[in-house]
Amino acid sequence: EVQLVESGGGLVQAGGSLRLSCAASGFTFDDYVIGWFRQAPGKEREGVSCISTSDGSTYYADSVKGRFTISSDNAKKMVYLQMNSLKPEDTAVYYCAAVKGGVGRQFARLVLNGSWGRGTQVTVSS
Repeated sequence: EVQLVESGGGLVQAGGSLRLSCAASGFTFDDYVIGWFRQAPGKEREGVSCISTSDGSTYYADSVKGRFTISSDNAKKMVYLQMNSLKPEDTAVYYCAAVKGGVGRQFARLVLNGSWGRGTQVTVSS
């Protein structure tokens, strides 16, 4: 059974940093795309970033490009999202999701076919 568990959320002041972690289990982890999404109250879910575990290629939404960095540790089956220069508008529940295969921007496939964690809350105060 595919399981994804997010951690690392919390309360931080604007300009601060957080590192989110996504622990994966129940699948081989090779040749998967792991993505981070977020959803703020009253807003639609937004794809933030994704990484291919096969070649390490990454993709970022424009809203986080230059501030967030996604990485993976395949041996540990972990994916991380380092978030710097946080803004109040980054406040949301952050989710990780996984889908087999693909590279680059895979948000649609992650939404349609992915396995999802339960999320971790990130709150950025002004």
